Amino acid sequence: MKQPGLTPRQTATLTSWRGLGTQATQFIPPWVKVAVALALGLGTMVGWKRTVVTVGERIGKEHLTYAQGASAELVAMVLIQAADMYHLPVSTTHVLTSGVAGTMAANGSGLQKSTVCSLLMAWVLTLPASILLAGALFMVFRHIF
Repeated sequence: MKQPGLTPRQTATLTSWRGLGTQATQFIPPWVKVAVALALGLGTMVGWKRTVVTVGERIGKEHLTYAQGASAELVAMVLIQAADMYHLPVSTTHVLTSGVAGTMAANGSGLQKSTVCSLLMAWVLTLPASILLAGALFMVFRHIF
């Protein structure tokens, strides 16, 4: 592939701007990290059993085996790391439950259609609901502050 005819100075300037753009767009304030960690921690403390039962027992027609769990976690780890390397947003829950569903399908034990449909609907509705909620909260906070 032919490289654009840039001088070394132009290349250095573009590289600098790219770095500044990355810093600006990937900055997360510390209070946001703490708030998210608290919300996730409290949510897990309250609802852990429902999540564990759904992932381990309700996606497939049989209980999740140790090998299936390890395979699903390994795939989730690799996909989440790849998404992080390429700066792509992913949902860890979506990745893991998809991995579990994949192991159930590969094992031949089958999938529970009602649970898989519920998961798919949740995935489809999460993004628009988040957009609407964030937009509404922004409007409210803008008027308050």
